[in-house]
Amino acid sequence: MTRTPSTIGAVVIGRNEGQRLINCLASMQGEAARLVYVDSGSTDGSVEEARKAGAEVVELDTTEPFTAARARNAGFAALTADAEPPDYVQFVDGDCTLEPGWLTHAAKALDDTPDIGIITGWRAEIDPKASVYNEMCDYEWHRPAGDIEACGGDMMVRRDLFARLGGFNPKVIAAEDDELCVRVRKAGFRVHRLPIPMTHHDAAMFSFGQWWQRAIRSGHGFAQVGDLHPTHFIKERRRVWLYGAVLPFLFIVGAVMSLPLLLVVLGLYALSYVRTVRGLRRTGLPLKNSLHHSVLLFLSKFPNLVGTMRYWKRKRRGWDMEIIEYK
Repeated sequence: MTRTPSTIGAVVIGRNEGQRLINCLASMQGEAARLVYVDSGSTDGSVEEARKAGAEVVELDTTEPFTAARARNAGFAALTADAEPPDYVQFVDGDCTLEPGWLTHAAKALDDTPDIGIITGWRAEIDPKASVYNEMCDYEWHRPAGDIEACGGDMMVRRDLFARLGGFNPKVIAAEDDELCVRVRKAGFRVHRLPIPMTHHDAAMFSFGQWWQRAIRSGHGFAQVGDLHPTHFIKERRRVWLYGAVLPFLFIVGAVMSLPLLLVVLGLYALSYVRTVRGLRRTGLPLKNSLHHSVLLFLSKFPNLVGTMRYWKRKRRGWDMEIIEYK
């Protein structure tokens, strides 16, 4: 069966993305029959630029907490409000550009494989050499193709399946894509990554503070999605508690009361670092890069713990799950 552009729609979400949004919208011209841009309170003219690009614009109510999940759901609702909604919907973040031909390849894969519910591809950083943080993002995006447990927010979904599952959970402020993927797999569908480029991402992460905030957000996502789906993020949550809480506590106890305990804790940290370096080297990452990445991966457990504790505090007190931004 040959697909036509009329069966594919796209939802772009963003806030103050500037030129990145313009590039994103331009990258989908000619392949997406309909394009919806959802704006989360931009002040940089993003709404006007989206309309110039021919996108339908949805502006979120600023009195309610913004989340990527809420924005994507609003875009999906606008895109599927017509009598003949698209069969497939591509979600894209406004700081990404789409690879030419991706929509066609992804739609064909969904046509040919009815049990795939979500399909994704490879994401790459536009400028990975701009900072070690961008470089880490670029490495993070490169994962094996085939059936996977979860993927990021750049994905193509079956419109009917997405609607049946109720879309993204708007209360999940980080790893909302993981949370959806879990429910898709529980519904009996596969999540699949094609071995082809999909999007080019602009992390624009140049400072330690940005990286720290991003790691806090990840920790919040581990905790919240793990709370909703206990079998997901098991290893990640264990590492956060072990290396971010338990071992630091034992380190303090050892520093005050027991030199052998202190040495054991230091040895465990050293072993973890060496194992991380070796693991990165096995994937082909150069030694210098592996050493740098491993330092940040080691440190990440501490902001991850901050994010984890923030989630549990918010849940206990009944507070809104407000987004954590790093740029």
